[in-house]
Amino acid sequence: MRVEGSVALVTGANRGLGSSFATALLDAGARTVYAGVRDPSSVSDPRLVPIWLDVTDPAQVAAAAESCADVDILVNNAGVMRASPFIAASSIDGARDEMEVNYFGMLTLCRAFAPVLDRNGGGAIVNMLSAASWVTPTATGSYAGSKAAAWALTNGVRVELRSQGTLVVAVHAGFIDTDMAARVHVAKLDPGVVARMVVDALRSDTEEVLADDETRAIKAALPHALETLYPPIQARWDERHPRPPRP
Repeated sequence: MRVEGSVALVTGANRGLGSSFATALLDAGARTVYAGVRDPSSVSDPRLVPIWLDVTDPAQVAAAAESCADVDILVNNAGVMRASPFIAASSIDGARDEMEVNYFGMLTLCRAFAPVLDRNGGGAIVNMLSAASWVTPTATGSYAGSKAAAWALTNGVRVELRSQGTLVVAVHAGFIDTDMAARVHVAKLDPGVVARMVVDALRSDTEEVLADDETRAIKAALPHALETLYPPIQARWDERHPRPPRP
């Protein structure tokens, strides 16, 4: 995929990783980068073209596909994390919100822009996933569920769009130093580094980006996940949520 001279749309491009994706694409020579955001006034970089876009609103997505008909790179970056376990959460509202943005929003964008990319020669779709696509940290269980669904979506879209020449890139990472992970006190990835890795993947037609050692280790452990990945997760959960003895 040739990034130089390309036209990209990045969802959630006003801050965090989305802003880094937009900057990396511009630095790599993209001709135009549309910033798909819910509030266009929040886009401060004058090099970006703000587009009013709530990924959960099909009408806004359709309007974006019509007005951004020159796009040949779609970066599905917009996402939310509501920090809700499956059972211990007070309601399933957080889970619904995560699925609406992280899965259905991504699906709606892919469906709307697939014909746009086809008309423009194939292009590429970049889907921002997570190490949580493969392992479920219980405190953010419903987020992991939405990312696992988005991983399945990414693999299916890749198969469906291969014949039109569309490169579909799955990006998996652990914690990235953005607002979403602000309350997590562990080592975090620089969002600019992740964005540049994705640009390199586009240039080399690479279909999967594993952004850090943790993500690579989790993927390698998948055949033995129950034996290797979940015992420490279980231990942390049991420590934080001790069950009273049965009467």
